[in-house]
Amino acid sequence: MFLGVDGGGTKTEFVCIDEDGHQLASITTGTTYHLEVGIDEAVRRLTSGVAAICTALRCQLSDLTYVFFGLPAYGEDHEIDPRLHSACGALLASDRFTCGNDMICGWAGSLACEDGINIVAGTGSIGYGERLGRTARAGGWGEIFGDEGSGYWIALQGLIAFARMSDGRASRGPLHRHIASALSLTADLDLCERVMGPNGMGREGVAALAPLVCAAAADGDASAQAILTEAAQQLCDIACAVRQSLGYVPGDRVPISWSGSILTQVEPVRRQFVDLLRNAGDFDLVSPRHAPAYGAALYARRAAASAQRR
Repeated sequence: MFLGVDGGGTKTEFVCIDEDGHQLASITTGTTYHLEVGIDEAVRRLTSGVAAICTALRCQLSDLTYVFFGLPAYGEDHEIDPRLHSACGALLASDRFTCGNDMICGWAGSLACEDGINIVAGTGSIGYGERLGRTARAGGWGEIFGDEGSGYWIALQGLIAFARMSDGRASRGPLHRHIASALSLTADLDLCERVMGPNGMGREGVAALAPLVCAAAADGDASAQAILTEAAQQLCDIACAVRQSLGYVPGDRVPISWSGSILTQVEPVRRQFVDLLRNAGDFDLVSPRHAPAYGAALYARRAAASAQRR
């Protein structure tokens, strides 16, 4: 039994498969993004998720052949990473596991662990690829100065546009109405308290505003449409950066796929993203084969085979 854990910015999914790839069980908990919920809470959610899988399968922890934990921001902090790794080992009481960034889950699912590139655009954004054992990533620098093209980034650009519309620096369009109505603003400046006040929005809360930008774009708001166009361009730039880092040269065909709510559910962004990739040339578009959580389980199966060969 191979357990994959996809720790996204909004939720964490646990999927267990057998050797033939048949799904045996799955459950979902809240995000395990430790920068938002803290390490202790992230570990608590991982522990409860693994326990729930074992309950569903009526098995013991020792029955799990191998586990892959795809964790948000893993690999980006030399002090936090060992703590997360140690905690995962402790909750399993085993060394039959590996930890990695959750970007791997999207790649492993979309491309079924085959060489190529996957672009994630959900709450955050990142690109990851593998080629002949070589790995590369681009983007994924976090919401403060990165994650371009993500739900958080789209929402943030929408809030910036709202502020500019409110005080006259930009023409007022449907975006202003959508945000004011959705947040029940009595006055425009109430937005500051709603977002940054004592009971303000965290990363997930801000990202949840992205659909307002999409709705405004559909209503013809030029600022919102420009935000979605720029999101697609940013995601294409990430793809091209990963391609270069993997050593592909002009003429090499590169399989590329995508995952995350923005690229799977926001049609204007996906359409423009796909058009940009086609214009860039040398990309072979691959519709996602599996969901990221199932990809995490596939990666666990692959990691188990690799450990056995060693």
